[in-house]
Amino acid sequence: MTDHPDRRKILALGGAALTFAVCRPAFAAPLPATRTLSFYNLHTGESLKTTYCVDGTCVPGALDEINTILRDFRTGEKHEIDTRLLDLLSTIYGKAETNKPFQVISGYRSPKTNKMLRQNSSGVARRSLHMVGEAIDIRIPGRDLSWLRQTALGLKRGGVGYYPTSNFVHVDVGRVRQWAGS
Repeated sequence: MTDHPDRRKILALGGAALTFAVCRPAFAAPLPATRTLSFYNLHTGESLKTTYCVDGTCVPGALDEINTILRDFRTGEKHEIDTRLLDLLSTIYGKAETNKPFQVISGYRSPKTNKMLRQNSSGVARRSLHMVGEAIDIRIPGRDLSWLRQTALGLKRGGVGYYPTSNFVHVDVGRVRQWAGS
């Protein structure tokens, strides 16, 4: 007869792993059940204030409006913006204590636009998260850029790029990392 692992030990370990997985989000600040974002696209002149989540449920029409304002302004292409990015922005906005909209420098970028920018600039990633709706370049009127950078870094929810000369902060929901550009 072969030696089998003790089933109770396996179940106990599985239960511990499940407990960790369920409890892990509790370490992050909880999001409000209803979340509103406000944007001003610097390239198109469009403004949007929309509630994209009500009672913990995403609002499809609001998400489509966000996809539109954050589209690639060069090509007009839209892409679904990751709700994790929206939730990150919501958290930052809540800490900003302002009613001013996020000023959008770059939201979604088509592969064509990203390739063009890479050819003309050294600071554009080949596999930019902008191309999959997981990154945005922003600033908030009335808030120092360094405050925005520190706030995003403190949340530890993705990448943060600091571009003081160009006057924006890049935030994304990729792996946690940071860098500085011009």
